[in-house]
Amino acid sequence: MDVYFHFCFIFRIQHPAGGYKKIFETCGELNEPIPAIVVGVIPEWLSGSLLRLGPGLFEVGAEPFYHLFDGQALMHKFDLKNGHVTYYRKFVKTDAYVRAMTEKRVVITEFGTAAYPDPCKNIFSRFFTYFKGIEVTDNCLVNVYPVGEDFYACTETNYITKVDPDTLETLKKVDLCDYLSVNGVTAHPHIESDGTVYNLGNCFGKNMSLAYNIVKIPSTQKDKSDPIAKSKVLVQIPSSERFKPSYVHSFGMTENYFVFVETPIKINLLKFLTAWSIWGTNYMDCFESNETMGTWFHLAMKDPAKYIEHKFRTSAFNLFHHINSYEDDGFIVVDLCTWKGHEFVYNYLYLANLRENWEEVKKAAMRAPQPEVRRYVLPIDEKQGKNLISLPYTTATAVMRSDGTIWLEPEVLFSGPRQAFEFPQINYSKFSGKNYSYAYGLGLNHFIPDRICKLNVKTKETWVWQEPDSYPSEPIFVQTPDSVEEDDGVLLSIVVNPGADQRPGYLLILNARDLTEIARAEVEVIIPVTFHGIHYCKCIYQNTNTLFT
Repeated sequence: MDVYFHFCFIFRIQHPAGGYKKIFETCGELNEPIPAIVVGVIPEWLSGSLLRLGPGLFEVGAEPFYHLFDGQALMHKFDLKNGHVTYYRKFVKTDAYVRAMTEKRVVITEFGTAAYPDPCKNIFSRFFTYFKGIEVTDNCLVNVYPVGEDFYACTETNYITKVDPDTLETLKKVDLCDYLSVNGVTAHPHIESDGTVYNLGNCFGKNMSLAYNIVKIPSTQKDKSDPIAKSKVLVQIPSSERFKPSYVHSFGMTENYFVFVETPIKINLLKFLTAWSIWGTNYMDCFESNETMGTWFHLAMKDPAKYIEHKFRTSAFNLFHHINSYEDDGFIVVDLCTWKGHEFVYNYLYLANLRENWEEVKKAAMRAPQPEVRRYVLPIDEKQGKNLISLPYTTATAVMRSDGTIWLEPEVLFSGPRQAFEFPQINYSKFSGKNYSYAYGLGLNHFIPDRICKLNVKTKETWVWQEPDSYPSEPIFVQTPDSVEEDDGVLLSIVVNPGADQRPGYLLILNARDLTEIARAEVEVIIPVTFHGIHYCKCIYQNTNTLFT
């Protein structure tokens, strides 16, 4: 039976059987789409495809991948048409995947797994492989988004991979360094209604100078040329440290501004550049925490593109996902999914930890940074006063200090011990960059995804969908055609019920108003964990951030 309640009751939910371990196991491709058994009635207007990305191969031969973000990229697709549903999946044929399958070993270093030289080579060949330079992974397991008329799977490096959303075939690898001065970009671009793509990435410049570049990829070109070839850097944001950029997973965008949050989770650039000459070193080994810097907020204007010199500061936190940002009466409101403190949350996402028995999973989560949904408010114009914020609906504050910095304190929108509201979604097509009311998210219970949540950011009211031994994915909002209300639509999520004798995986369709179930489309396969994805329907594309026609 479906379970709907407020967050105050979810702490009673336990997972002693450890069914969540199944979503971290290798699965195979499908030769062709398989039909789903539909329970309930799918709305007549709902059609198109739900595309999702995540790890699907957790070991190569006898060599395991160690971190959640290491498994090789698997693309999933649920097709919806005339009330019928099919499911299909294929591995993205990146260089990392193809070479691993060919050599039957881990060939390219991943986030938390180091690649070693081929043991079959002689000692001289193995020695020189350590000094041939950095080989960055193209394992695009995090997200998929449209650029012009094409779709690209991505991770957080400089490589993106063009894929066919209908057949899931891998088409070509693209190196963004060929077009832009970036060393990698986030997996969460912002996309405007005309298809213009904005993203943010690190840039290692001359004399080891370091900055963050906001880049723009134009919409579909009239001459049908590749929009990526016309991409450019819009504005550069300075780094707080010369040799240590902050880890960045997403950024904010309003109608007129970009918002970049620089956290104390740092990449030691010197260590990174030498890591591939050190036996057994991976990306995770290059992260460290700056225990004294706290967190910095940066603003940049969109048009004309210009960095704003205001110095916004607050206490230390981890940040992976922005919810939404908007302007209101001279202020910028920024809603975030934060994790308290300066210790890197990814330290707790090694597969060995996630595959532990439930009591051990809980013990590890007790030591980890604690999640909290926060609202920060940034004054655009500097003014004197104890609290610069005059918006009547928030308790967030901003205080000008004697050194010229503006110290920010947040309003807490949701907080629960070891209960995270993460992988947030909104009605992006109508409310991205605008004053909004509703956010949808994946609920993490001691890092285990076991519920779907809705949060009213104005009233802090919450709704939850949850079933025993069921593990959902990020909910994708799809708007009802011609709707007026912000939450008039459905949520799409892939759910795995490992204990089911038949059809343990299914596409769940919820009413976005109250999280009641509308329908589910069940398949007789286990589906591993997925991170992000899109809903698209020929002329309408909806990703984790956007809807555009």
